[in-house]
Amino acid sequence: MKLEPRERIFVALDTPDVERARILVRSLEGRVGGFKLGLELFTSHGPELIGEIRDRGGLVFLDLKFHDIPNTVAGAAGAAARLGVSFFTLHACGGPKMIRRGVDAAARGAAQAGLEAPVALAVTVLTSHDDDELGLVGLQGPCEAAVLRLAALARDAGAGGLVCSPLEVASVREAFPAGVLVVPGIRPGGLSAGGGDDQSRTATPATAVRLGADRLVIGRPITRADDPPAAAEAIAEEIRLGEPR
Repeated sequence: MKLEPRERIFVALDTPDVERARILVRSLEGRVGGFKLGLELFTSHGPELIGEIRDRGGLVFLDLKFHDIPNTVAGAAGAAARLGVSFFTLHACGGPKMIRRGVDAAARGAAQAGLEAPVALAVTVLTSHDDDELGLVGLQGPCEAAVLRLAALARDAGAGGLVCSPLEVASVREAFPAGVLVVPGIRPGGLSAGGGDDQSRTATPATAVRLGADRLVIGRPITRADDPPAAAEAIAEEIRLGEPR
């Protein structure tokens, strides 16, 4: 199913301020495809905001990057599915057994709640890493080789898709043609997100989609804009103009 440009945008609600998050959700609903809740907001406010977003008809991408022993990740994935999230993340570095248990538990949890199973997205290499840092944490590089190695592992373990940087999305798409590819590190018009930007491997929305991305995670270029709805609409137009014809 072809996605509309706006549906490709997941807005990262990276704030501990739940009222600020609610304002963003209300102002952006219908203009974007969904909302990403990460560690900061989920730790501050738990499942409450997930329910509120779902009640308003929004999709939730729960980005907690589960990485633990298989039994623990299975329990967490099942709980996430029962909350009604549409996507959740786990680390490919956790290995095939962990991924498989997480995927299976999420399917069971969703079925118990009468919901559609969420897409399990394997995180390959964080977009804050470069080749040098990858070596420092003990992973064989360079980044693109590590991403492809972990992508194949996650694909074979049953993950529904991957999170990868824009710089690897083309090669990952070739390696995992049926996977949902969710891409952070998006900078509209090639501009930086401003102070505090810790992404090392970035691209424009149009470039990422043209290379094979399905969904784009965009935070500060929208959430810190003077007019977040206008910023989201401008990004959707940039995606539309850059989509393959």
